[in-house]
Amino acid sequence: MTRQVYEALNRASSFLQENGREEGAARLLLQHALNTSYTGLMIIMRDEMTDAQWENYFDMIEEHKNGRPIQYITGSEEFYGRTFKVDESVLIPRPETEELIVEALKRIKKLFSSTASIQIADIGTGSGAIAITMKKEVPQATVIATDISPAALATAKNNAKQLDAEIIFREGDLTAPLVHEQWDVVLSNPPYIAFDEAKEMSDIVLEHEPHNALFAEESGLALYRKLAENLPPLMKTPSFIGVEIGYKQGEAVAEFFKEKFPQAKVEVVKDINQKDRMIFCEISE
Repeated sequence: MTRQVYEALNRASSFLQENGREEGAARLLLQHALNTSYTGLMIIMRDEMTDAQWENYFDMIEEHKNGRPIQYITGSEEFYGRTFKVDESVLIPRPETEELIVEALKRIKKLFSSTASIQIADIGTGSGAIAITMKKEVPQATVIATDISPAALATAKNNAKQLDAEIIFREGDLTAPLVHEQWDVVLSNPPYIAFDEAKEMSDIVLEHEPHNALFAEESGLALYRKLAENLPPLMKTPSFIGVEIGYKQGEAVAEFFKEKFPQAKVEVVKDINQKDRMIFCEISE
């Protein structure tokens, strides 16, 4: 029996669709199974697959049907043009967080000279996506990445090594690892989902991604309040704080920072879909 690539793709796409999953996942997993790009896959569509390749591919399709995210199956995700290793110890990097990077880079360019040796902290680094990207985009910066999870830090360290980014890693909760220094830039994508929102979430996210990276008390606002309370003595002048938020949280989070940084410029920034997605707090002279 011949088993051609296109037959595997057609069968897997139909199977996923019948089971309520995105059929596009079939192509991504097939590219991973055959270690090829989209273009490469198109070229080999009529090639035959070995029994081992076929079985491995449909094992992955079954995993995804059962709810495991594609990124955990393949072990990687693209972020800001780089490939990051991911596993169940960390949240899968999202495209929205790339927009936090874009906005942060704009403000660095505005506030600091191109040769300034600035101190950047990434609080709750997870896979290291924010910290590593900032170091690659602003090479002269000193970047410190923190997380409360030793497992997440291990994943982030591995990514920093793979991507040749010199990052200082510190274990601890929120600002605790940063208290004896002052910072030019503090970035964070903290847990911000309210516990009562869990019922509306996809099982793929809920059953596989780490809950300590998803959920927070006080309707998802607890960590923003704590950051706003703890950061004032840690910030230099000039400096800025940038945080990713849930799209309904703009007004509440902005108020936390306005209260604790009364002289600062606090703004809610929308994402590409015109939803509130970031808060920036600029501390000037």
